[in-house]
Amino acid sequence: MGTTIRESALLLVMTTIFAVLALDIAVPALVLSLMALSRWLVSLEIYPVEPRGKTA
Repeated sequence: MGTTIRESALLLVMTTIFAVLALDIAVPALVLSLMALSRWLVSLEIYPVEPRGKTA
């Protein structure tokens, strides 16, 4: 019975460690992607289109 409890606890610990490792990679990747997207949106240069035929 003690072995079953030990194996279950070990499985829980290993599962938790690998889940945290996955989040450790996914969360910074998501944050960096959002930062890059926001920088790209802010740096867009949109000029109003002037009608043709008029000169300044």
